[in-house]
Amino acid sequence: MRHGSIPGAHGRVRPLTLLGDPVLRARCAEVTEFGPELSRLVEDLFATMYAAEGVGLAANQVGEPLRVFVFDCPDDEDVRHLGHVVNPRLVTADGVTLRGPEGCLSLPGLEAGTERYDHAVVEGFTATGEPITVHGTGFFARCLQHETDHLEGRVYADHVTGWRRRKLMRQVAKSSWRR
Repeated sequence: MRHGSIPGAHGRVRPLTLLGDPVLRARCAEVTEFGPELSRLVEDLFATMYAAEGVGLAANQVGEPLRVFVFDCPDDEDVRHLGHVVNPRLVTADGVTLRGPEGCLSLPGLEAGTERYDHAVVEGFTATGEPITVHGTGFFARCLQHETDHLEGRVYADHVTGWRRRKLMRQVAKSSWRR
């Protein structure tokens, strides 16, 4: 990256789609054209993610129902993982199940203890159509599972149960962005 451009530097910050918008609940469509429009979307996703101070962002979170997400996320050893995946498939989610705090740019200001596996593997493509496999552990594995969930029409709140879910839903109902 030292000799390349910074992801998102040429993108535009788009408005975030918030919980309650139907685009967050629909399964996103496969990308069929790899070209300049897709590259612009990836740049916009990075720009929007950085502006919102997130570690990952799926295309439907900016209103684009396409199977694309970006990430700039550390793992538990503080190793930085930076990239994007087009048409991702979560091929492995295993290991130990850990409950950890999880938030989402589409539920701003909220978080809840959410169970996720501590290992995940996603396969897909780059914006230029090259095959890619992304391996994640710890917090980065959580990020990969979270973003692939978005593309299936799920949010982290769907994984929260019991009193934690009731508390989160009360917070959503009271949130200023929900109105």
